[in-house]
Amino acid sequence: MRRSPTRPGRAPVAGARPARRTAGALAAAALTLPLLGAAPSAAPPDAGPADGARLQEAFGAAAAAYEVPRSVLLGVSYLQSRWDTHDGAPSVTGGYGPMHLTDARAALVATSHHDEGTEDPRGDDARPALRPEARAPRTGSLPDRLATLPRAAELTGLSAERLRDDPAANVAGGAALLAEAQRELGRAPSEDPADWYGAVARFSGADDTASAAAYADEVYGVILAGAHRVTDTGEPVVLASRPGLAPDRSALPGTGPRTVSAGSATVPECPATVSCEWIPAPYEEFGDGDYGNHDLSDRPASQPIRYIVVHDTEGAWEGVLAMVQDPTYVSWHYSLRSTDGHIAQHVKAKDVAWHAGNWYVNAGSIGLEHEGFLSEPDAWYTEAMYRSSARLVRYLAKKYDIPLDRQHILGHDTVPGTTAATVPGMHTDPGPYWDWAHYFELLGSPFEATAGKNGGLVTIRPAYATHGPVFTGCETAGEPCAVHGSSAVRLYSDHDEQSALIRDIGLGSNPTTGVNDLSSRVSTGQQYAVADRWGDWTAIWYLGQKAWFRNPKQQPTAVPATGRVVTPRKGLDSVPVYGRAYPEKAAYPEGVPAQDVSPLPYTLQKGQQYVTGGKVPGEYLYAVTFDRSSHQVVRGKELYHQIQFGHRVAFVRAADVTVRTM
Repeated sequence: MRRSPTRPGRAPVAGARPARRTAGALAAAALTLPLLGAAPSAAPPDAGPADGARLQEAFGAAAAAYEVPRSVLLGVSYLQSRWDTHDGAPSVTGGYGPMHLTDARAALVATSHHDEGTEDPRGDDARPALRPEARAPRTGSLPDRLATLPRAAELTGLSAERLRDDPAANVAGGAALLAEAQRELGRAPSEDPADWYGAVARFSGADDTASAAAYADEVYGVILAGAHRVTDTGEPVVLASRPGLAPDRSALPGTGPRTVSAGSATVPECPATVSCEWIPAPYEEFGDGDYGNHDLSDRPASQPIRYIVVHDTEGAWEGVLAMVQDPTYVSWHYSLRSTDGHIAQHVKAKDVAWHAGNWYVNAGSIGLEHEGFLSEPDAWYTEAMYRSSARLVRYLAKKYDIPLDRQHILGHDTVPGTTAATVPGMHTDPGPYWDWAHYFELLGSPFEATAGKNGGLVTIRPAYATHGPVFTGCETAGEPCAVHGSSAVRLYSDHDEQSALIRDIGLGSNPTTGVNDLSSRVSTGQQYAVADRWGDWTAIWYLGQKAWFRNPKQQPTAVPATGRVVTPRKGLDSVPVYGRAYPEKAAYPEGVPAQDVSPLPYTLQKGQQYVTGGKVPGEYLYAVTFDRSSHQVVRGKELYHQIQFGHRVAFVRAADVTVRTM
């Protein structure tokens, strides 16, 4: 894996930052900001309880200094970072601190980031493998939205380093930018949050009014509802609700130079509550019968849309858009921007994009690419993007009747290999640092206990912020990654962390703690049948074996659940496991080559149980030509159960198993 050098601006994990005062406009105004690494003026350096209010005080001080309503400042910050500091580390777009002040030129380097997958994105044996050359999706020029920190430095007189490292200064920088936006709109400072809608929209950095409005609407939604949480530094921050607040949207027309989808006859398929534009992936024919970069279809009339697949881009926004518009490259349905949650749709939902590496999944899924990097624990995702993505997924799930669970809202890392040969090359994004628990809370489907303490199933649910398993290989092979919150839980061969890690025989390699090694880990929201318990340890059935994970009562990493499981039917010692649910050979009509129903290198053995996500028919979309006249969906009589078999989902024949509720 290639990886950029360590990004600048990250403060040490341990120890307080030195108390510093920087000359400039802020000091000239005699503003006293509570440095989070130094003592407040009324307390000694080692004061305990007073420390917990420093960030809350910083919002108040900055609001007063720049005449911005504190609720507006808190609301904007919540949508950017949920008030977290991330220890001075930049987001995926080079945003620092609670206000996500961007300095992408300092934070990002022009190199490619990717997981170690070598999959064929189409994953269709009926066609030659498609493996386009890996690219570095970054651009040389940076839009203004990726350079707000330098402007904040000019406005406040504070150094860029301090704006990156000191959360209180960072909040002041955000307040200065909001105040400037208000002035540029010809608006006077006001104590009424309703008067700041245009400034909030401009703060987003969006280059179109729809994106700016969607961002401002989300911020005001936070202000209306209120919010409170304990941040990553252990500080409680509170935003009191403002029921009845009606923002003044009259300043909105001045926030952006262009209108989304201007001149396009295609209306993007998005909910009205997000900013969304149509940037089409090309459907073009090449010589020798080749074409790209997706297939036309007629879903859901032709076949159901069963899945939504969550990816990360491994690159920055502008470069990613350039790639999806290349007819020789691959495709996905939507891209989501980190800074403000803006969405671009590239492929219509009725058509099949080439994104998941498994043709069965591609033919029945919608793919979402999120601006980000799986192997950069400190390159955090913004709340704006999480919320925008959740709104889109809720809209699509309702429209196509897709269950909101981890067997239907898939990570790319949970899509199975199609055959034994493809298992080692499957992609691993969005990786262990995607916050699945928070994502499903935003989806309105949180992971909660649904059974008593000794239930027969468990839902994996570690406390993301405080759960930090060791991963290696983010920067250098074998070297530890930065400690960070994670959705992943590690599996062992016994109830002892000194025991061997669980081995995935399909990968053909010994298990490691590598950030891309999925052999011995489960993820938040996934459900498994309990195989055993021992003190603070729980064993589950996983890849045909008993796998143990720490699950202490005081800080559980899983909660009891109920659900339906499959086990080999009576008389069978084991049943084969498949990576796709294809029809039996007799179902294929003349002119459509029958596809092999080849098992993966695993078996579901007698006495073992696996949670099923439901029954699906054997189905294959034959689409190998640019001309759609030969395309058809083949359906067989064979039925399958989709199961959570390992880290990835898999399929077993319904005729081979018995189903029961636990």
